[in-house]
Amino acid sequence: MGVQSLAVACGVLALCLALTGATNPGFVVRITQAGLDYAHQQGIAVLEKELAQLKLPDISGDFRIRHVGKVRYEISRLNLRSFHMPYSRITLVPNVGLQVAISNAFAEVDGNWRVKIYFIRDHGLFDLKVENIYIKINLKLGSDASGKPTIDTSDCSTRISNVRVLFSGKFGWLYNLFHNAIESRFRKILENQVCRNVVNSVHSELQPYLQTLPVTARIDAMAGTAGIDYSLVAPPTVTAQSLDVNLKGEFFSLAHRSTVPFPPLVLTLPPDHDRMVYFGASSYFFNTAGFAYHAAGVLVFEITDSMIPKGVEFHLNTSTFSAFVPQLETMYPNMMIKLRLSAPSAPFLSIGPGGLSLKPVVDIQAYAILPDSSLAPLFLLSLTGNVSAVINMKSSHIVGSLNVGRMKLSLKHSDVGPFQVRTLQSIMNIVASNILLPRLNERLEKGFPLPLPDRIQLYNVLVQFHQNFLLLGADVHYQPREGR
Repeated sequence: MGVQSLAVACGVLALCLALTGATNPGFVVRITQAGLDYAHQQGIAVLEKELAQLKLPDISGDFRIRHVGKVRYEISRLNLRSFHMPYSRITLVPNVGLQVAISNAFAEVDGNWRVKIYFIRDHGLFDLKVENIYIKINLKLGSDASGKPTIDTSDCSTRISNVRVLFSGKFGWLYNLFHNAIESRFRKILENQVCRNVVNSVHSELQPYLQTLPVTARIDAMAGTAGIDYSLVAPPTVTAQSLDVNLKGEFFSLAHRSTVPFPPLVLTLPPDHDRMVYFGASSYFFNTAGFAYHAAGVLVFEITDSMIPKGVEFHLNTSTFSAFVPQLETMYPNMMIKLRLSAPSAPFLSIGPGGLSLKPVVDIQAYAILPDSSLAPLFLLSLTGNVSAVINMKSSHIVGSLNVGRMKLSLKHSDVGPFQVRTLQSIMNIVASNILLPRLNERLEKGFPLPLPDRIQLYNVLVQFHQNFLLLGADVHYQPREGR
């Protein structure tokens, strides 16, 4: 093989490895321009307060005035009374990050001055007005080793067009003659201090806040047996219209994490921008939930007679069931029955424009409860049916409820001899609809937490079903900490 052929082969191999290593997200968060504008408003308000607390250093130096001579001056106790940024915007920079541009900002400073000209000494107060301040901040987005988002200042520049200082005092009119030198010093100091403060605010305020985005969310609805992996699978993607954050979006058992036996499909969100934020939850996201719950052993329900709702005219005992399984009357007379419902395999759902549906398979093992409380197996049934789901968003959680359609019953095994399974259909319909379904819906009502940083509330919710994914849209309200 020649050198050229070898190079081509290596290139193809590298491409294949790169494609193989690419990870599709199971969950995507999209922040639109409207969402960025809202976040920008909150951030500018914080930055404005930070800049208003700038600590400016004392200034001293010498200056020579024609016909006057050498002047020694000191500027001290500088107090930044205000810093206002009335005009600013945030812009998406594709494949780079975000850019914040602030224009026509202004500030006011006062302080003390002291001057010495030959044997003349004087002191007093001064006022300084800084106008037409322009600040440009470039922000780079990324992710750390734990899968949390990161943000850093890749560039910051400040330009001040106008600085005016006015001295008051016995010889104030004279000191205003050398204001240009003082104003130049102020301009350089402020330009450096502003960007230094911006960089510090990004590191001390914005970056720690982004770190509150949960990488692992525990699910209370399943008694703490499962969690959701919301780690970033790649750095955030910036386009001209939105900022996309690709998350793993995978449920897992907290006791023992197993490799999911199916891959996530490509997840492409529609170009909707009416809401501030969108969440794309793929069918992979929901199906890993079924896989995790099955692995954790929580898809098991036991039903006894005490759980039969009032108004249902039958009991879980051999007397009732002997009408359908005659052998029970002689083999286990007047004994209570326990039903154990379990999933032989993880449930698998599908999502389409018509909604979310699944066809679960449930094993129903019936036991007779013997006088010594031990269990005697009676028969094992298989229950299949069509189930649809209603999905919504509540208190920053994905919540839902299930509706059961037609169900089909079949016999897998009998320890009491043959019998007609279809005669049990009505009883099992009641068990599934009146006992099992309410318990499942009670858990689903608690919901699954969305990946949100601290103090974020969602409202104006939108729910849409697309092929292989669920799209949730919402507007955002940020609740600042008290005292901020």
